[in-house]
Amino acid sequence: MARPVTEARGLPSGGAETDSMTARREKARDTWTVGVAVPAAGIGSRMGGVRKAFMELHGEPLLLRSLRPFLEHPGVVAVAVALAEEDFLNPPSWLQEADSTITLVRGGATRGQSVMAALEALPPSVEMVAVHDAARPLVTRAIIDRCLEAVGPERGAVAGWPAVDTLKEVDAVGRIVGTPARDRIWHAQTPQVFPRDMILRAYREAARSGMEETDDAALVERIGGEVVMVRGSSANLKITAPGDLALAEVLLRAGVG
Repeated sequence: MARPVTEARGLPSGGAETDSMTARREKARDTWTVGVAVPAAGIGSRMGGVRKAFMELHGEPLLLRSLRPFLEHPGVVAVAVALAEEDFLNPPSWLQEADSTITLVRGGATRGQSVMAALEALPPSVEMVAVHDAARPLVTRAIIDRCLEAVGPERGAVAGWPAVDTLKEVDAVGRIVGTPARDRIWHAQTPQVFPRDMILRAYREAARSGMEETDDAALVERIGGEVVMVRGSSANLKITAPGDLALAEVLLRAGVG
């Protein structure tokens, strides 16, 4: 499980040591070459079987809103978007014209297959890879930067948010069998950022073993990789049902995202 860290990465307050460590962290963040892998081939069953990535939010497609903070980030040099077969063969003009850094690839039947296709399409020169859900349109530059501040040559970082409700573990018939300590539980979001070699190895191992996961960090954890949790935002929601779309509209009108 990704372990939580503070936004400041637990640095001591004040002094030359702090300044030196902060400078090194900023230098690392500013010099990573970053690629972005975006799975956008899925059909939202809870949205009536439509392509969520192409749905409109506040006058723009969800996918375009999800991509924009990455396209505007100076560290991002390549973006690979995995589309369903029919969309790959006939992509919308707004996506083709969005940015020259975007490469479109054929996605797969599962999220994992689509992420893998996008990862393989990114250039080998990319040092860090951010995997981001096409249906998270309220991600911000600040969240991306916090993830990039936390990653390292052998460490990944996941945006997330602390659980606010008490969580219950139940069995197959709904009987409560456990109550996890809430102060150790976070909701995983995206982006999830990893060294390119680490995330590729995790996905290739998953493919060899026939393992499927909906969370990229879980695959990295399975190969023994270190992953830390950094603060995302309660507004960094994933659009999965009609109510989420309505909430995202409200947040955008309020100036969030």
